[in-house]
Amino acid sequence: MDISLFEGINYFVFLYPLYMSLIWIIGGLIFYIRREKGRQKAPELEHYPLFSIIIPANNEEDHIEGVIGHLSKVNYPKYEVIVVNDGSTDKTEKILNDLVKKYPQWLRVVHLTPNMGKATALNTGTLLSRGEFVLAIDADAFLDPDALRWIAWHFVKFPRVGAVTGNPRVANRTTLLAKIQVCEYASIIGLIKRTQRLLGKVLTVSGVIAAFRKSALCDVGFLATDMVTEDIDATWKLEKRFWDIRFEPRAVCWVLVPETIRGLWRQRLRWAQGGVEVLKKHLDIWLDWRQRRLWPIYIEYLVSAAWAYGLLTLIVFWGIVTLLHWTIGKHIGITPTIPLNPAIPKWEGAILAFTCVIQFLVSAFIDRKYEKGVLKYYFWVIWYPFFYWFISAVTVVVAAPKALTKKPGTRAIWRSPDRGLRDMRKQKRYDI
Repeated sequence: MDISLFEGINYFVFLYPLYMSLIWIIGGLIFYIRREKGRQKAPELEHYPLFSIIIPANNEEDHIEGVIGHLSKVNYPKYEVIVVNDGSTDKTEKILNDLVKKYPQWLRVVHLTPNMGKATALNTGTLLSRGEFVLAIDADAFLDPDALRWIAWHFVKFPRVGAVTGNPRVANRTTLLAKIQVCEYASIIGLIKRTQRLLGKVLTVSGVIAAFRKSALCDVGFLATDMVTEDIDATWKLEKRFWDIRFEPRAVCWVLVPETIRGLWRQRLRWAQGGVEVLKKHLDIWLDWRQRRLWPIYIEYLVSAAWAYGLLTLIVFWGIVTLLHWTIGKHIGITPTIPLNPAIPKWEGAILAFTCVIQFLVSAFIDRKYEKGVLKYYFWVIWYPFFYWFISAVTVVVAAPKALTKKPGTRAIWRSPDRGLRDMRKQKRYDI
């Protein structure tokens, strides 16, 4: 293949994240100045509607007690908690039954058998809820006491708000992978959400913490049970019906993240497959001019998938060229005419690395009031491109064929992921 083609791929692979980083930095700063700066206390409301907090659970014996106990600190006048035990095979059922006796005023438990999938668990909880609004959080999520107050303000003041996504932060930091994810959640997820909200359309609510107007969920037929990432699909269904989706950074939720390569791989593979499934399912937005504001999000996701294939193409090409140089030079003593590593970046790589550092500084500046001492993780940001760009690229390449060939209507079941609980479980560190 022509070397110039690989040079073109090289520029795309290194300049695309550069341009997107600049967009996220600018968008994040504008959002912060216009909608976030100086607002420390949740606005007071004339009335506080009942909120139903729904937690789907599957084999959560290690930490479900701590998560439920943390919800007793919620600073909101009217709320209930519904835990949907989705086919757990460990001690989760017994622990939940004991917790109902401990918190009978606001805790209810539903047991499903067999495992029906996270979407079914959330739909079941929603149908059984009494609140006008529902907050879906993961079974490894520790909700900030004031989160509901910040979320409620959007729903009460703006009737067309269909969903509000919160600000997930990393709770466990005992390994290199977890520390890198501290940087990722701040400098990537946080800035992207701010920028997308500023532009009017959000790619997805965070499955870790997402609040919905119940009538909006009814309008779109609730959560799809055949999607690997029901949160992305729900976001698109709501936006296609012209419901407003908002990001509220002050609705903080501390979450346990994978601390092993295997756990991280499974999580990111699911995210990648779910993203491609959503693109496939909602291809019809191109036939409706009213959906034109979703087009940029669709295009950006397609381009990011192309970037993943481009990155792996360069890696394979570099490997082949390096191998040819080594084998030919060793066995026949002739240096090949192909230049060694022709696509290795020069100034682009240095600028991209510098931009990555600036991006984290900006995100740390914005998020410093939500997480004191976040700058001490600045060192770990240098490892971000190596781990996450490569993992993201491989998961997209692996997940795309699975998503495109998946039979519609196949139920998406789940299992409790790697949540890096070694230290937290041992020390009972639930006082986040």
